[in-house]
Amino acid sequence: MSRYHRLGEIPEKRHVQFRKPDGQLYAEELISTIGFDSIYSLVYHNHIPTAVKEIEEAYSIAPEIAEPENLKSRKYFGFQVEPEDDYLQSRKIIMTNSDCQISLAAPRHSMQDYFYKNSTADEVIFVHKGKGVMHSLYGELPFVPGDYIVIPRGTIYQLSFDDHNNRLFIVESTSPVVTPRRYRNEFGQLLEHSPFYERDIHPPQNLKTYTDEGDFKVMIKKNDWMYPTIYAYHPFGAVGWDGYLYPYTFSIHNFEPITGRVHQPPPVHQTFASAGFVLCSFVPRKYDYHPKSIPAPYNHSNVDSDEVLYYVEPKFMSRTDVVEGMISLHPLGIPHGPHGEAVEKSIGKESTEELAVMVDTFKPLKLTKYAATIEDPSYYKSWVH
Repeated sequence: MSRYHRLGEIPEKRHVQFRKPDGQLYAEELISTIGFDSIYSLVYHNHIPTAVKEIEEAYSIAPEIAEPENLKSRKYFGFQVEPEDDYLQSRKIIMTNSDCQISLAAPRHSMQDYFYKNSTADEVIFVHKGKGVMHSLYGELPFVPGDYIVIPRGTIYQLSFDDHNNRLFIVESTSPVVTPRRYRNEFGQLLEHSPFYERDIHPPQNLKTYTDEGDFKVMIKKNDWMYPTIYAYHPFGAVGWDGYLYPYTFSIHNFEPITGRVHQPPPVHQTFASAGFVLCSFVPRKYDYHPKSIPAPYNHSNVDSDEVLYYVEPKFMSRTDVVEGMISLHPLGIPHGPHGEAVEKSIGKESTEELAVMVDTFKPLKLTKYAATIEDPSYYKSWVH
């Protein structure tokens, strides 16, 4: 998020001496993106952030691909993913390509005996069920149902959940996740026609500095490998930081829908962008108000994108078979559209209470073996009467 923020104690100028009360230097760290050419933050650590005691044997976490090519429309039951105690083990990759991975997770417990860092992908975690706090060296990020937690690559974090009933929809991006360009002016400020505003975006708060020494395990994901790494100092040892790079939350409930006299295309729902996909929020809104409008969407040929919809609520204007936590995939190469009866039923309706997250990828998605275990294999025939 291109917005300056600071927490804690920092020196009056960057790259100068900044000393502890005992006279020792704090350790300055630049966390930068796209080399030195994009947003960054400067972090000041109580201990050096480079003190690695051991790197244990790496292991592969590459998803098992069942179908590298796909032309069928698909439907998956996300709530059939069984809850697991551990956060990382609970993450199940459903679809993947070279730009992103899409996963579901149902962790029962907080991360307590390790930390996690995705070193090669930004993460967008949509919180369907559950609430708690994300902890990092940037401070605390409280989250509740409906929140997107946007985590820049390289961020070491822990998730603490308030209870055991948690459902997450996770998108990993190999390119930075940003707000859509058309919503920003030349200075990065969100424009008046943007469906959200800077006040809706919540940066970290309550910076707490940990000075502990010992053995701190950080599970570092690099591409499709996991590297258990033991650090000598607590990774949340920052006394202060400032800059433009940090995790934040944004609630889907704060997305203000853009409507019109006739049906608006999906780009009006766009919330985030990356080089490989766009992410959209479908929220409760007034329907089109032309006297002959058809609120249900028109049929659409996916010429350039695979379309993934994650249904937060068990209702959606163009589908007749939605259940909570369902995922649909409509791949490029074949048209998709509303179920036949949904079009007629939409006429005359004034509003919708639907709530869903959409990911449109610019490269075809590969389907995993795990995805097949939660699939309705007959979905692609559901338009035939």
